[in-house]
Amino acid sequence: MEYHKFSAKPCNSYLFFTLLLFFAFLASFAHAAVHFHEFVIEAKPVKRLCRTHNTITVNGQFPGPTLEVRDGDTLVIKAINRGRYNVTLHWHGVRQLRNPWADGPEFVTQCPIRPGQTYTYQFTIQNQEGTLWWHAHSKWLRATVYGALIIHPKLGSPYPFPMPKREIPILLGEWWDRNPMDVLRLALFTGAAPNVSDALTINGQPGDLYRCSSKETAIFPVEAGETILLRIINSAMNQEMFFGVANHKLTVVAVDSAYTKPFATNVIMIAPGQTTDVLLTADQTPARYYMAAHAYNSANAPFDNTTTTAILEYKSAPCSAKKGQSLKPIFPQLPGFNDTATATAFTSQLRSPSRAKVPLEIDDSLFFTVGLGLINCTNPNSPRCQGPNGTRFAASINNVSFVLPRRNSLMQAYYQGQPGIFTTDFPPFPPVQFDYSGNVPRGLWQPVKATKLFKLKYRSKVQIVFQDTSIVTVENHPMHLHGYQFYVVGSGFGNFDPKNDPAKFNLIDPPERNTVGTPPGGWVAIRFEADNPGIWLLHCHIDSHLPWGLATALLVENGVGKLQTVQPPPLDLPRC
Repeated sequence: MEYHKFSAKPCNSYLFFTLLLFFAFLASFAHAAVHFHEFVIEAKPVKRLCRTHNTITVNGQFPGPTLEVRDGDTLVIKAINRGRYNVTLHWHGVRQLRNPWADGPEFVTQCPIRPGQTYTYQFTIQNQEGTLWWHAHSKWLRATVYGALIIHPKLGSPYPFPMPKREIPILLGEWWDRNPMDVLRLALFTGAAPNVSDALTINGQPGDLYRCSSKETAIFPVEAGETILLRIINSAMNQEMFFGVANHKLTVVAVDSAYTKPFATNVIMIAPGQTTDVLLTADQTPARYYMAAHAYNSANAPFDNTTTTAILEYKSAPCSAKKGQSLKPIFPQLPGFNDTATATAFTSQLRSPSRAKVPLEIDDSLFFTVGLGLINCTNPNSPRCQGPNGTRFAASINNVSFVLPRRNSLMQAYYQGQPGIFTTDFPPFPPVQFDYSGNVPRGLWQPVKATKLFKLKYRSKVQIVFQDTSIVTVENHPMHLHGYQFYVVGSGFGNFDPKNDPAKFNLIDPPERNTVGTPPGGWVAIRFEADNPGIWLLHCHIDSHLPWGLATALLVENGVGKLQTVQPPPLDLPRC
């Protein structure tokens, strides 16, 4: 009897602790919500710069709806294509663990949603919080099809910085005074660079410095003394930008949905695809202050040299003496268009808030040259050869100019075992070594077109060094990796030195990102663990470079068991 009495106590204790753990597990999901949305993609009249265009929008809004969720929540978004173009949607920066079917890039993880068809994107936010965004991932539709995706911490989890009084999404964009799809179509026909945009925008509005725009300039009212959080997103097609607010310091607290060590700055540099969260305290004389953005142009190429503005307006600001008119806003000092020193000084201050889990032992060390190229024509200066010296523009990684398939998406072909869609022999380093940032022989300017992927073992530790080339021009290429966050462990100008540069890597607190720029004529190194099986696009987020071929994809193999394996595709996945 003593034995039975004695054994009953541990049994009861074990049961108690098992139930406690079970209910704790349930509690972690207790506040997780499921958000249902319909995104109707269709043309609506939008007036900018004195002219009205039939513009592709989501739910009639430009920019599109802001999605607000918490870490752990699930999004179910039914995309209804009522437009005249094929379309897909990408949830930029969302990890999409084991779920490439919801990632969105056209002909990579899905076939496009054709006019009149629908597709439901369903995914769960897992251990992410901060500012991300969503956009179309079909040709140039993302010029107007985009919006903010804000991930708040789980209930009861505070920000790692003082709670702001309010939060304001700031979406930087570009506007063409014509159909952006026609701009792309013309460029692809002629082989020349696409026409630059006619205006830059903040939350879809060009601002006071453009024709027919002042009445709609975005105005953000603030109380004197309060601190606000600006969630800044560069949703522009082709333009890195400098952004600042007159007379106000910006305290950077996060980039690409990853917190940073806070630091103060007068200006930020933000590339297409990137997000930056800043705290701003309204501690100046009550008045009206411009927030403004203009181009950071690192290439020897035409660019939109206009300036977009919005207004930070103190509620206690006095009115002008003239018939109650508002005071003229104060303008910020922005760097020069080609101020690479300021851009570099900004990015070099980014650090993770604590020690980061950077892979130290590397399984796959890759060296990727990124840059432009030129395709020689048999009939130079013909209507289809309007690039430099009668050529056609191209772009490549390791001299491979990426070609998207058309018969099936890469992921569907891989899952179905369909041959002939892609190969897995993407080179881990350039086929020819040369002075990448120097004077490159013209014989190396023409890339090879192919659909080559690079294969990675599940959980392999990966390092990629992106080396910009001077072919055609040096340039800051914002490289975006789908399905992953990575650590930016080092960067520099000139050619990467594999013997000496790794010793300077920051392996303690490097910033975590999903999109990183190559310094013009320089290199940047990233590290990550390949813990997300599937096919994930890696590309320059300057959208004129993507159709030219500045992309590849990483094929991450399944691991062992269900939790390390790509989940089955949804039944309504579009077919090609």
